[in-house]
Amino acid sequence: MGIESKDNQKALYHVPALLNESIDGLKVLPSGIYVDVTFGGGGHSREILNRLGENGRLLGFDQDEDAVANIIPDNRFTFVRSNFRYLKNFLRYHGINQVDGVIADLGVSSHHFDDSVRGFSFRFSGDLDMRMNRGASLNAADILNEYQEEKLADVFYKWGELKNARRIASSVVEYRSKKKIEKTDDLLEIVSPFTRRDKEKKILAQAFQALRIEVNGEMDALTEMLVQSLEVLKPGGRLSVISYHSLEDRLVKNFFRTGNFEGNLEKDFFGNPLTPFEVVNRKVIVPSDEEQRNNPRSRSAKLRVAEKI
Repeated sequence: MGIESKDNQKALYHVPALLNESIDGLKVLPSGIYVDVTFGGGGHSREILNRLGENGRLLGFDQDEDAVANIIPDNRFTFVRSNFRYLKNFLRYHGINQVDGVIADLGVSSHHFDDSVRGFSFRFSGDLDMRMNRGASLNAADILNEYQEEKLADVFYKWGELKNARRIASSVVEYRSKKKIEKTDDLLEIVSPFTRRDKEKKILAQAFQALRIEVNGEMDALTEMLVQSLEVLKPGGRLSVISYHSLEDRLVKNFFRTGNFEGNLEKDFFGNPLTPFEVVNRKVIVPSDEEQRNNPRSRSAKLRVAEKI
């Protein structure tokens, strides 16, 4: 059996959703400066580089050490191993004050879902980790074993949108009183009684999502990144964001339309909307039927693009 090429390895790491649509949305200028805040397997970054001229520049952010293996050997590309919530600081470090575009693919890479060691998926037996940055101290098992019942219920309700959040939290507390929660199998045993056969995968996915968001502080990081993107974008610069669940999409939609996360549109004395963006696609962009067939994990992807006024 032959050794896989680097290109094949990167394809296996993650197949980017809405690739052309998201990069088209950036309106890439040949000499522009762009940021891919979710580098991952580098799929979106490679397409940006394909459209950049020799004087263009691209920075790719990723906090996961595994993404380092996908660094693109191109003198126009700079890799930043950091959470995108520190976007502005690292741009300043690299001597950049303003950029022409920012892209964010908020989905978890296929690489993470398919790596049993990382604990992101209920499909595999493994440690309950879920850290994007394995240097971080808090993992999913810590949350399940240490959070008080009320706080656990909040996590499952806010980040997983689970109707049985309180009952699941109570079951977690009861389970850990007899046995330490360490494995994905432990979580399955706790949550499975609250599922129905026709909704089992969905509810398990929501429970795992809730823990992953809490472990990685994803919603706080997202709001910080969006605010900083607005600050560093040039007038006319574009922000292209792919989200995968309603919590993310709601934040992005509100921010693009109103400049805040609550969705409160302010108006001036004459009734004109006070918003920092012009929404490029009024209707959310979703993958074609063909893309969904070829890449089933793209099914929940939603793309929104906005241009800074």
